[in-house]
Amino acid sequence: MAYDAQTPAPPHEAPDPAEVLKSNYRALAGLMALRLLISALLVAIPVVVSHVTGSNSIFLTLPIVAGVFVLISTLYRVMYGIRGSQCANVLRAYPLEFHPRVVKKRERWTRYGNVFEIRVTTRGQHGAPLMLAVNAAGRRRWPEGTEDGVWFAGDLPFGGVMVVPGGKEMFFLKPADWDKSAGRRDDADPERLARAEQAKLTHRTKRAVMMRPGA
Repeated sequence: MAYDAQTPAPPHEAPDPAEVLKSNYRALAGLMALRLLISALLVAIPVVVSHVTGSNSIFLTLPIVAGVFVLISTLYRVMYGIRGSQCANVLRAYPLEFHPRVVKKRERWTRYGNVFEIRVTTRGQHGAPLMLAVNAAGRRRWPEGTEDGVWFAGDLPFGGVMVVPGGKEMFFLKPADWDKSAGRRDDADPERLARAEQAKLTHRTKRAVMMRPGA
């Protein structure tokens, strides 16, 4: 069963996918630059203080350790918690369609970013699968504005991309229980399956540490 958005007219025009990706890449670059700056300052300041004062206090090594930790955690978030390229694959394969409501069930913190459990409702259809959503640019907070509906590109039993009205926040989505959604994927016709393959949504999310391995 295809998940076509049969909803009232959306309150805004669909955002331009290219602009959505550009906005989120800029946000990601800003986040990474800030974390790298903090890491560099934590390492550099004790070194400068030690050089100026001649002090060899062990307390001066504590900021250096913290700076290295920030750097390592930043690299892990880039490796595991950033979904920009996956979202780009989806937006190339699917149009953005308006869905009138998103229900956030709960969220959990991980070192790679926050994982949100949500349902993207579709008017006239029941049993929308529970989805896991992660911010494509690495932000942790849940955005405002989802109560008025969201734009979605994808096929819910396979996954997709959710864009909050305004195009500033983008989330990568996969079914929370991949095996439970298998029947709906098996019912997909060849055209739906081909599109999901084009968007690279037909497999479990590999090495998705923040979504649990193999989620």
